[in-house]
Amino acid sequence: MKVIPIASVCGRTVRAPERAPEATFAGGGAASVADAADAWHLIGEVGQCFDSNDCLGVTIDAVKVGLFRVDGEIHALDDVCTHGNALLSDGFLDGHEIECPLHAGLVDVRTGKGTTAPIVRDTRRHEVRIDGGNLYVRLSR
Repeated sequence: MKVIPIASVCGRTVRAPERAPEATFAGGGAASVADAADAWHLIGEVGQCFDSNDCLGVTIDAVKVGLFRVDGEIHALDDVCTHGNALLSDGFLDGHEIECPLHAGLVDVRTGKGTTAPIVRDTRRHEVRIDGGNLYVRLSR
């Protein structure tokens, strides 16, 4: 597995995600995930992705994605706040809501819905899958 270090997040180095090597798609046999529009991206082993912090920011194919662990579930959203240019993963997680560190608006990490002003536009959600202890994310279109 080729692992490339990216930006420091929450005081630690996060590894660049990579695509799962192969997957089976509806209507056919195995195909390279890299060739698929709906690729699952390997983030890493769940236990290593989250330590004492339940928020993690990663970049997948130039898309900043925030990962949030709440009550044993992991949720993925676009990491850039829709109100201002701040990373949601740098915010304060309280229950199922992440507080934007710039203007304190809240976003529900389960749905991506902005729940308080100044956030008036919802945040895009991404699919999350855990397989063999590894965390994968599939970007929404």
